[in-house]
Amino acid sequence: MANPVVAVVGRPNVGKSTIFNRIAGERISIVEDTPGVTRDRIYAHGEWLGKEFNLIDTGGIEISNAPFVEQIKQQAEIAIDEADVIIFLVDIQSGMTDADEQVAQILYRSNKPVVLAVNKVDNFELRSQVYDFYSLGFGDPYPISGAHGIGLGDLLDTVIDNFPEEGVIEKDDSIRFSLIGRPNVGKSSLVNAILGENRVIVSDVAGTTRDAIDTQFTSEDGDKFTMVDTAGIKKRGKIYENTEHYAMLRAMRAIDNSDIVLVVLNAEEGIREHDKRIAGYAHEAGRGVIIIVNKWDTIEKDNHTMQDFENLIRFEFQYLSYAPIMFVSAMTKQRLTKIPDLVKEVYTHHTRRIQSSTLNDVLMDAIAANPTPSKNGKRLRVFYGTQVAIQPPTFVIFMNDTELMHFSYERYLENQIRKAFDFTGTPIHLIKRTRK
Repeated sequence: MANPVVAVVGRPNVGKSTIFNRIAGERISIVEDTPGVTRDRIYAHGEWLGKEFNLIDTGGIEISNAPFVEQIKQQAEIAIDEADVIIFLVDIQSGMTDADEQVAQILYRSNKPVVLAVNKVDNFELRSQVYDFYSLGFGDPYPISGAHGIGLGDLLDTVIDNFPEEGVIEKDDSIRFSLIGRPNVGKSSLVNAILGENRVIVSDVAGTTRDAIDTQFTSEDGDKFTMVDTAGIKKRGKIYENTEHYAMLRAMRAIDNSDIVLVVLNAEEGIREHDKRIAGYAHEAGRGVIIIVNKWDTIEKDNHTMQDFENLIRFEFQYLSYAPIMFVSAMTKQRLTKIPDLVKEVYTHHTRRIQSSTLNDVLMDAIAANPTPSKNGKRLRVFYGTQVAIQPPTFVIFMNDTELMHFSYERYLENQIRKAFDFTGTPIHLIKRTRK
């Protein structure tokens, strides 16, 4: 089931990003300091009372060269298209403005639940002024303070009460994968070429995400796949369709609904910053990743071209060192028949379970070959490890003091686990725990 989507909407300077960061909490913090994993600040995961949801900060969606009013309008429309619940943010210090009323006019037409939040209510005396906002017509305004985190609990209670009913989703046993990438890297032609390559299309299942159509097909070996559509139905006549943020938002939704993500690059254009951002999100979401270089037929080649391009990918996507790379052409159908097999292989690694006894043999051998580091005269002692999850494979390592585990030694242990067991295409997570 796809997570519900909550959008924060409002005119500029009402504190949308502050509220966004408050709700997203620590989950937006940077996990790795590897260059290339850049954060896209407009999209994050939030959680309240055990309910998970995705959060969009429309303030981060900047439409260049658009006049002020037009900009607010487009941001609100993006929220209406994508969100299940909308938080309409106004601020007490400015009071009601024309811009607030313009946003309200757009939201009336949305037929989506709207929760009105009045920000910057930093002290109790200001609460009496909240009632001015009843005239916007969205019921009780919730007084909150993004700066101090006051009132967010009541607001989020109402937000999750408005989530759509969770339908019973029939669990199918197919492997779900999606193709993501910048506009014009050839995703649509790849999708059509893969489906047209001696495949039996079973059905077009309407996806749980708005507009997205998930296509199921069966490979020649009888394996079932579901291709999660990234693009959805094109909305014509909307300026923001071409903004990179909008494409990004769609890609992130597809990633959330996939087991394996195919990051598509354009061989003609090389690697752009936007490619790294999208791939970084797939990596952070813990999905299996395959890098697909499309339009390979358009490149002039010699004996070193493929190796040089692969080296460039490895340099630019250092955090994806585990991802296999495939050079294809949707036009000439080069190597396309191998994609489902590779997806299946990566899925096998993504769902792999390792017995604790086998894992601990590998850990002890690794420690014997390269003894644990010490700090201030105290040596790290690793007691044992165990696998606690799959998709991605996650291991808890118990030790005497997590502070003594230097990240380079953690990387060493991860590499030894990868060397012993084939985890090609999937990230693996190590969780450090102290045990006396």
